[in-house]
Amino acid sequence: MDVTTADAPAARFDAFAASCPSRRLLDTIGNKWASLAIVALGLEGRMRYSELSARIAGVSQKMLTQTLRALERDGLLTRTVTPSVPVRVDYELTPLGLSLLDTMRHLKEWAEAHMPEVDRAREEYDRKAPDRAPQVP
Repeated sequence: MDVTTADAPAARFDAFAASCPSRRLLDTIGNKWASLAIVALGLEGRMRYSELSARIAGVSQKMLTQTLRALERDGLLTRTVTPSVPVRVDYELTPLGLSLLDTMRHLKEWAEAHMPEVDRAREEYDRKAPDRAPQVP
């Protein structure tokens, strides 16, 4: 495994290796709020913070802010501030973020399509092993 940085364009990464920096990216894009933000921005285009917050029901202001900052840091979206009263802040996927859209959209659609099966599997698991069932808030 050759783990280097962006300075080496032909770098190979292996997320199975504990020291691989791609794990940090997987932490970001594997987050439910990040995946929903990517899909919302990809399908609807440029959005204001308030529009994203309304579109992604249940996300707190703190979590959405942290998520958007992480996505911006990783180069997946841009944040544009337009001086006005009040200040306007828009978010939009970058070409790198758009390259992830189909994968994230398919993952979201798969989860939606297979929830009945997952619910049945969870119920069966909880019935067979009630002492091992996770506590769901």
